Amino acid sequence: MIIVTGAAGFIGSNLVDRLLADGQTVVGIDNFSTGQRRFLDSALKNGRFRLIEGDMLNVDGMKDWFAGAEAVVHLAANADVRFGTEHPRRDLEQNTIATYNVLEAMRKNGVKRIAFSSTGSVYGEADQIPTPENAHFPIQTSLYAASKLACEGLISAYCEGFGFTGYIFRFVSILGERYTHGHVFDFFRSLSLAPSTLRVLGDGHQRKSYLYIQDCLDAILLTMDKATDKVNIFNLGVDGYVEVNDSIARICANMKASPRLDYAGGTRGWIGDSPFIYLDTAKIRSLGWTPKLTILEGVDRTVAFLAANPWLFEARS
Repeated sequence: MIIVTGAAGFIGSNLVDRLLADGQTVVGIDNFSTGQRRFLDSALKNGRFRLIEGDMLNVDGMKDWFAGAEAVVHLAANADVRFGTEHPRRDLEQNTIATYNVLEAMRKNGVKRIAFSSTGSVYGEADQIPTPENAHFPIQTSLYAASKLACEGLISAYCEGFGFTGYIFRFVSILGERYTHGHVFDFFRSLSLAPSTLRVLGDGHQRKSYLYIQDCLDAILLTMDKATDKVNIFNLGVDGYVEVNDSIARICANMKASPRLDYAGGTRGWIGDSPFIYLDTAKIRSLGWTPKLTILEGVDRTVAFLAANPWLFEARS
């Protein structure tokens, strides 16, 4: 049995479907603060899936949820990076404290394997591009990244202290079906409501890397099968990047829109936004993984999903 936290979210629900398709028994946990129950429609019809509607801050309840599990894929988190300075405690509670609670529930139930969704943002404004896993860590620039880095430290310490095996994934932004937040979502919604003008945070020249959801899941599952270290840290991303302007152009082409672009100015979209994210993925590629879709193909898939699922905008609002 594999536990997936954040099971009704973008990455979590896709992972649940993949694990079930592979014949696994899955317990999904979600508090539905941002997750969508409709994303679990297929899973809920499968006899090998059980849903627990609960919160990672419910310490007393969690100790029973993890009984009998072979591994945990911990995806539940606050993912609204831009608003960290407006709600400083949210990243601490929903990312760091929740991860501690997961580790404790695992320890009390003898569960030894954990996969964790970290972020490429832990590199801050990296001075080495593309950025490898062993790069020097600069000063942290966002509360979100700082909280994720604290989670990495906790996981590593539990691996050392209690014999856990950890798989830590430093993602670029993920795109694809069931995508529910981020710039493609925001731009699509804005253009749907007012196609003549598009407000862009920053100057549009921020350079970013993205990864398609199914390629991301391929990497996670391959690593959990093949990686053998006590603590396994992998960057996940494509071999390249695009400017925000490039993704805007692709979104507009898909939507047949020609808006006037209204730039907010500056090299960053918000406090803590790194103007250049490009991760070195040689380590994960050495296991035999290669992403199948390019960044812009991932944008295409995401826009198609959003166009086919207008209910999501009302649900997210």
